[in-house]
Amino acid sequence: MVCLNMSQPVKNIVLGISGGIAAYKCAELVRRLTERGCKVKVVMTESAKHFITPLTMQAVSGEMVADSLLDPSAEAAMGHIEFAKWADLILVAPASCNILAKMAHGIADDLLTTLLLATPAKVAVAPAMNQQMYAHQATQANIATLRARDIAIWGPGKGEQACGDVGAGRMLEPLELVERCLAPVQAPILHGKTVTITAGPTREPLDPVRYISNHSSGKMGFALAKAALELGATVNLISGPVSLSAPEGATLFPIESARDMLNAALQLAPQSDVFIGCAAVADYRAATIAEHKIKKQGDEITLTMVKNPDVIAHVAALKKNRPYTVGFAAETQDIQQYAQAKLKNKNLDMICANDVSVEGLGFNANDNALSLFWSDDCLNLPTTSKQQLAMQVMHALSKRLN
Repeated sequence: MVCLNMSQPVKNIVLGISGGIAAYKCAELVRRLTERGCKVKVVMTESAKHFITPLTMQAVSGEMVADSLLDPSAEAAMGHIEFAKWADLILVAPASCNILAKMAHGIADDLLTTLLLATPAKVAVAPAMNQQMYAHQATQANIATLRARDIAIWGPGKGEQACGDVGAGRMLEPLELVERCLAPVQAPILHGKTVTITAGPTREPLDPVRYISNHSSGKMGFALAKAALELGATVNLISGPVSLSAPEGATLFPIESARDMLNAALQLAPQSDVFIGCAAVADYRAATIAEHKIKKQGDEITLTMVKNPDVIAHVAALKKNRPYTVGFAAETQDIQQYAQAKLKNKNLDMICANDVSVEGLGFNANDNALSLFWSDDCLNLPTTSKQQLAMQVMHALSKRLN
């Protein structure tokens, strides 16, 4: 088992509430955090108090709420410095476009923005605003600036907003924010690395309405992308048709067919330090795609299939700027034998193999188990959630890059 270099879950959390309708969710957020054993101190901006009262937040946190930089009693003991040193994590939720702009430009004109500059703690923001405000280039530039400073950007989610618009800009739900607050803090061991990942199925058309595909949900590939981001990497995600949203911060390259995936892979791989082929790529495609819908032609139909290009093998065969190349093998029998053969035959640096015949694992499941193989070693990772498994894979991978 890989030894993960993780710190303990955070316990002391400062919740900074800025002005926005999503502030009403903060009472539930604090209640859930305190249920998990966290100590939560709340700092509110003046605008936040128009949406939820300090008395409410005091009641759910069990702590006095701070809302003024110039409070004589607090500042006699340098209150903003005390808050900044006490926290293991400062979470700004909701994070309005206004406070994101202040953070990006180092403005400290109230208690919350001052302690954000004074703290050595991990800082995370949960953006919440109108979808047009979120999409504005000024907001996106500010978010990019904060991300470059290793401030965690949690969300936003997508959906219907209080103003009636639909799109990105919803604050993540309290339980999801709790999960992120309590997750072990990851060292940025992949900082400066570019990781390109393929995920999901491919679709090979037969006619204008039919195609050949498989049951891949993309969950494992998307989990790997999220884990790589959390470890500080720049992530490209080449994905076939799935119902998942790309992790915040990843650059998504949507594709349909195996040849589409190959083209994207050969474009991005030479610019990458690591290439992970997690997609379930169709082995064959129709030799001829019918121009019109294929009609019923009796009890049987014969299709001529031709072999698709092997995406991961093409990447591994690059002569110039070849990345560290990782393959995946979904098997139903003789896992080790087939995985080691693919590792050698495709000239891979590492391969991750799993038994998709096991009920509850593999395609479409939320859990998985993997065996990792190198030319000189192997490692078994027992059943766990795909997200936890992805983090274990990325830690094992990072040791081979150094």
